[in-house]
Formats: sequence, C-alpha cells, structure tokens
Amino acid sequence: MRTFLFILFMSTMLMPQQKRLMTIDDLWAMERINKISITPEGNKVFFTSSVYSMELNKGNGNISVINSDGSSLKGIKTSEKEEGSPVYVPALNKLAYLLNDQIWICNPDGTGDEKLTDYVSGVNSFKFSPDGKYILFTSSVYPQCGLGNECNETKDKKLDESKVKASIFTELYYRDFNRWRGEKRSLLFLLDIAAKKDYELTPVAYYDVPPVALGSENDFGFSPDGKEVVFTANKDKMLAISTNNDVWTIDLGPVLKGGSPTHVKISKGEGNDCEPVYSPDGKYIAFSSMERKGFEADKKRIILHNRQTGAQSDLSKSVDLSADNLLWSPDSKFIYFIASHEVHNQVYAVDVASAKVTTLIKGHNIADLNITADGKKFFFRKQASTMPYEIYSANVDGSDLTRISYVNQQRLNQLAMNDIETFTTKGAGGTQVQSILLKPANFDPKIKYPVIFLIHGGPQGNWNDDFHYRWNLQMFAAGGYVVIAPNPRGSTGYGQKFTDEISKDWGGKVYTDLMNVYDYAVKSFKYVDKNNIFAAGASYGGYMINWIAGHTNRFKALVSHAGVFNLESMFGTTEQLWFPEWEFGGTPWDKRKEYEKWSPHRFIHNCKTPMLVVHGAKDFRVPEEQAFQLFTSLQRLGIESKFLYYPDETHFVAKPQNSRLWWLTVYDWFEKHYTPETK
Repeated sequence: MRTFLFILFMSTMLMPQQKRLMTIDDLWAMERINKISITPEGNKVFFTSSVYSMELNKGNGNISVINSDGSSLKGIKTSEKEEGSPVYVPALNKLAYLLNDQIWICNPDGTGDEKLTDYVSGVNSFKFSPDGKYILFTSSVYPQCGLGNECNETKDKKLDESKVKASIFTELYYRDFNRWRGEKRSLLFLLDIAAKKDYELTPVAYYDVPPVALGSENDFGFSPDGKEVVFTANKDKMLAISTNNDVWTIDLGPVLKGGSPTHVKISKGEGNDCEPVYSPDGKYIAFSSMERKGFEADKKRIILHNRQTGAQSDLSKSVDLSADNLLWSPDSKFIYFIASHEVHNQVYAVDVASAKVTTLIKGHNIADLNITADGKKFFFRKQASTMPYEIYSANVDGSDLTRISYVNQQRLNQLAMNDIETFTTKGAGGTQVQSILLKPANFDPKIKYPVIFLIHGGPQGNWNDDFHYRWNLQMFAAGGYVVIAPNPRGSTGYGQKFTDEISKDWGGKVYTDLMNVYDYAVKSFKYVDKNNIFAAGASYGGYMINWIAGHTNRFKALVSHAGVFNLESMFGTTEQLWFPEWEFGGTPWDKRKEYEKWSPHRFIHNCKTPMLVVHGAKDFRVPEEQAFQLFTSLQRLGIESKFLYYPDETHFVAKPQNSRLWWLTVYDWFEKHYTPETK
C-alpha cells in the first residue's frame, strides 16, 4: 500500500527522534516572513510575517523585531488584526506600519502607538520623507472624491445598498487578475503630518499609482532632500494593450504653496519603466526599463537618469541579466540589484562610473535586499526548497553570509527532506536545458520510483530553489515520488534569448525541450519507473498539459490547473490583451493561423490520457470558461476525467482548507492511476 493518505498518516506515527515526511499541515504551519526593514546601524531587523490557521481557514499578519545577531526575537504587533508593512523611520526613531489600512507609528519596541491617518478609502502603501515630516502614500478612491471621507463613504454605501448590481463598461480593463476595477483608482497623495493636511498629486481619473499591471509598492518615493517625488504611472488610454508604464517626477514646492502638481516624464521608452530610486547624493534616478512595448517579460535594464542634464544610460548593457530590487550604495557609487540566474536569485553590483557588473552573492535564492547606512552590510530574506524565507545578513562583498532568524527551524528539524539537484539535457536545436531533480526522503537508488513531471507557468517564469506554498516540490516528493521540474524555452534566468524563444512558438521548441527531458530521465535514471510518470502544471503549465494531452501518450495521468485551452476564446475573456497579442503576434483576426496552430482545443480529440482539471471562478487571467471547455471535451470524448472547481478561488488556491483539498485530490488522482511494478 503506498497511497498518499497512508504515507501522511504513517509520517505522524514515527518516533519523536526520527525525521518524518512533510504533511499538508506542516506546509501551512510555516511562518511566512514577507518583508523586512532595518535600522540604519543594522542592529535591529523588523519584519512582517503571515501565520495561517487551518481550523479558521485564514491567515493573520504580525510584526516582529530581532537583533542582528539573532537574539531577542519579539513579536511587537501580534493581535488578531492584520498588521503589516513595517518601515523603520530614522528621523523619528519610530516604526511605521499599516493596521486596518491606516498608517500608525510606534516606538521600536511596539509601545506608544499613534494613528496618523483616518481615511475611509484607507492606505495601500506609503513612504516617509527623509526628515519624517511628510508621508507619500497611495489610496484607492473615487477620483471625484479624492480623500474626502464623506464623499467616498456615501458612494460606497450607495453601491452596497443598491438592489441593482449591474455594471456598465465603456472601455477595456474593467477587471484585473482577480478583481473588478470598478470606479475607484489608486491615486498618489502627500500628507503633511504636523499640519494634518493632504495633497492630491495625481488628480487624473483614468490611471493608477502604482500602475494596475506590472506595478508595485516600489513605484514611488522621495528625493533625498524631500523636495521632489518620483512615481510610476501608465497614462495610455487603453491599458489592456499597454505595458507603457512611465516614470514621472513632481516638484513639491509649488504643491505645498497651493499650486497644482506638474508631472514631468523622465522615462523615454514605450516598454515597462518602473521602480525608480534616487541616488543618496541626489544626482541621479535609477529605474528598471523594458525596451520592447507590449512585452511583460523583456530584460529589465538599469537606466541611469542624470537629474541635472537629463542624460540617460543603460548600466546593465554588458550583462544578460534582468534587474530587480535596485538599491543604491550610501556613497552613490554602486547600484546593487537581484537577478535570476538559473535556479537562484543572486545579488549583483554595478559600478555607476564604469558600468562594470560584479556578482556578489551567488548560489542562493535571495529577496528584499536592504543595506546599512555605512554601506558595509546587507540584510535580506533567503529561501531554499528545504527552508521557507528566513532573515540573513552578509558583507557587501558577499562574504560572511550569516543566518539571523530561525522562525521555522523547530518544525524543519522534524522533517526528512533532500536538497534539490540539477541536470542538463539537450533541447530543440541542441540548446542546453536545465531541470531540477528532487528525490524523496530515504531515497534508495535500487527502488523504482514513480515520477511527477512539473511544468511551470508564465510562460516566462522558472522553477528555482524555493519553498513554494502552492506547488511545493518537497510536498510532491513526500508522497514517495521523484520530482522533475524542467526549465525549458521561455524560462527566465538563462538569458533573454532563451526567454524570448517561446513567444509565437508555444507548443514548438518548448515541447521538444520538455519531451527530451522526459526521454533523458527515463533512459538515464535507473530508479525512474517509466510506467508511472505523471505530469502537472498551472497557467501556462496547464496549457502545456493540455497540449501534451493531444500530442503524446507518454504520461500515465495529467493535472491541468488554470490551463489555457482555447486561445481564441482566451483572448476574448482575459484582461491583459498585450499578453496574447505579443505571444501570438497580434489579434485572432489578424493572426488566425497562429492562434489555431498553437491552440490545444484543436488537438484534444487525440487525447488518451486521464486528466484532472482544476480551476477557480475568480480567475480573470485564465477565465473559468477555459476549464469548462476542456472538461466538456474530455467528457464528450469519453476520456477519464475529473473537475475540481473552486467558486471562491482565483488563479491560485490560497485558502488553507481549499489547499488541503487540492493536495489530497491531486495525489488521489496520481495514486488512482499508479500501477505497481509486477515481478
């Protein structure tokens, strides 16, 4: 007997001193460190984390502080209310945070709470000025109301109490990912804390700060002298076909004197320009920039803008890396950044004067880079497939990598897990393709193991050395499976050309890459049970599962989660139209042959493989009708199939009990189609 449920049960029956297999409850019991903020000296690290309750079926945000040597871990905001976004404000020696969508400050030890905002519309994200006197923040308001409490409250109440729930649309982008946009827009505001006076900095109804798509809380900030602000916004009229986010500045002098804000555009490209940061000496603004319009996965270049001359240069021209998390050195001589390289997210530095790029921390999966005021030390979050995010530090040259937090270590010490391995195969045209290999705990090379073959989404994404809370590699391996997770064409971290080579070729080279990985594994790994290989994927990964269903019988059973099935109807129901228009070269009426060529629904009649279909009703990226069409086709063809449908989930399964059902259903599907080896 080797069912997943039996394995989970037996793993809890082992003696305390023995390591056991990871369970669904273990996965959801992990404390998830989400964001860090440090004091200038780097002696204290504040962080927000999420803790989930399977029983209550929800999570809660807490704020904690820990000394940089790992001592004196203390929860300072741990109520049942959602507390998050901690930011240490040096000028005030206070910790700012969000509670009930309002900005609060307190002492570094959590005492002395003071509420700074009380807007009906709430606060989405915020930044303090260097002198601590002003706050730059975003809030989702009715444009005609601004921050007016009475106006926003009246409109909210009228909408809530109306017996008519219909909407009338006059333009595209009426919904995004998992939400209906409605009439509200996320606008940028300035608050004078002492005077309790606020100023609207983006009084235009049709664009948002940060942008609706491809934006983040890093899309606005103050200049070092506090006299200017920078922000990112997309002012194109038809947002559904535009990735043209631009970087703008506002001189605060006239605004504070009662004048209207003047927006000055400094970015020059038609692609996605975002996440601007001022140099500490005030001479420059650096921002990330995608060169090609309409493409959301282009190389993120580091553009240096000279504030005095307006001259701009590409500091990352010499390297094939896509830069995130731009961070200036305190002396303004270097810009540090994080970029994907194969299965890791590494730390790099670019010399502003010479544009020379140096690798500082390699072979690790790093996020949320911070630097001390003296420029000597980094603080960041680091994860691996065997460890959720924990807090680390390192010298700026990459030396002395030191772990600070151990919030999940007690539970991790109980679990039997292997580190990932990688192997390389030849893909289409002989191009090298790297894959992750994860062996189950207590692996015995003499035993034949069933395999789970995972296909990532994006398609411009990758599998890396991370602790994923939905598609967790260790959870798959815990069922007694060998896990193979390839990074074929379209994957990030292998150069922009490799990423580009999936566009307009969704079932072409990438399919060959994947099947070559499959064939190599069957031939080369003697412990692989070739009669029990299963495949699963979500989003684009779900697309490829649907494509596989019509093109090969290699797999024993398939799982398609939120998968694209009919490219033409997908175009008519998804929200970000620039995506299919880039990926297939235009609209279905302009490029009908391309849409037909790569659409899985045109080949589903060839399917012989049992398939589990999973979808959420609130998925607006890959709308539910894709799953309806797929399941209908499978049933009509007489293919063994099952449909797991979530009326309360989006593109992801995010609720604890829904996740439990997901894992149990997926594993039950694999186990149902597992055929024991006969002697």
